Amino acid sequence: MKKIIVNENQKGLLFYGGKFAGLLNAGRYRVSGSKEIEIVSQDQPLYSRKCSLETLLSDRAVAEKLTVAEVADGALALHFVNGKFSDALTAGKYAFFSDIDKHEFQTVDLSSPEVGEYVPRYIFDKIDPSLYRKVEVAQYLKARLYIGHRFSKLLDAGTYYFWQTDLRVDVDLVDTRLTQMDILGQEILTQDKVSVRVNFVCNYRVTDFIRIAEEVNDYAEQLHVAAQLALRDCVSKYRLDDLLNDKEGVSAYVFARLKAKEKSLYVEIADAGVKDIVLPGEIRDIMNTVLVVEKRAQANVIARREEVASTRSLLNTAKLMEENQTLYKLKELEYVERICENVGNITLNGNVDILSQLVNLLQKKE
Repeated sequence: MKKIIVNENQKGLLFYGGKFAGLLNAGRYRVSGSKEIEIVSQDQPLYSRKCSLETLLSDRAVAEKLTVAEVADGALALHFVNGKFSDALTAGKYAFFSDIDKHEFQTVDLSSPEVGEYVPRYIFDKIDPSLYRKVEVAQYLKARLYIGHRFSKLLDAGTYYFWQTDLRVDVDLVDTRLTQMDILGQEILTQDKVSVRVNFVCNYRVTDFIRIAEEVNDYAEQLHVAAQLALRDCVSKYRLDDLLNDKEGVSAYVFARLKAKEKSLYVEIADAGVKDIVLPGEIRDIMNTVLVVEKRAQANVIARREEVASTRSLLNTAKLMEENQTLYKLKELEYVERICENVGNITLNGNVDILSQLVNLLQKKE
């Protein structure tokens, strides 16, 4: 004889000779011979290893204590226990003991992957991730939603959930911010056959998020090619010197060409311009040499100009001193002051003018 204990949160399924005989409540039982007791939890769907669910439901006493949920193919049942979400049930038949807890079910149609507004979003933290797909769209993005390879709608910023069904769900994210496109090291021949490399930059944003996907194949690459062609067309008409002096003209030309492409590419060109022009090594050396020579010539011109100005100033001063004895005396005192700053004592007499005596002193010193 064997002793079996059924706890408060359990039920016992009694079997005689392999056949279901009844439902047992919590308590202590003794079994012997062909009698068997299978213990099941009241917190889980009713399941027996010894008989089917239909056999158990055929017993009226058992059926009265159960709440049954039958989930069809292509559907899902949201299971709530005492008003709180518990789990999601896939296709099948389920039975829960209802003498302790209240079980409620909300059926979800899976014919469309889109999750309806009536489904509370907090339940997805408790659902098996294999049953749904989560899509997050940042504040600066838009998302094109495709269901079954067909465009459905445009999604704004937010968090979206989709059921995993036979229909494929694809989400294509598009940046709404101003986007920078760089064209680096574009090699182009000028009119005088000099090969230069032009770095160009363009800022744009998408204006029609739906039509750009339906009507334009790789809009970014097409915009890139359009800028390259415009650059080649413009630079090839310039001689090297003119090109280096007219970057703004090149920028304006390419910008206008790109603006003409806005409607067909469904973008807005905010601005565009030449970043820099890189010359070949030998051309760069020649231009550096020319620049050094030009600067030296400019320096010589400035030096000569200053010498002429200095000489003219001295001449003017001499004329003024010759015509004005007072000015001469002031100049005399200025030189005496300068000399006194560097000598200790000077002895003079009244026979000759001060300036002559000072000159004589300096000559004797030499």
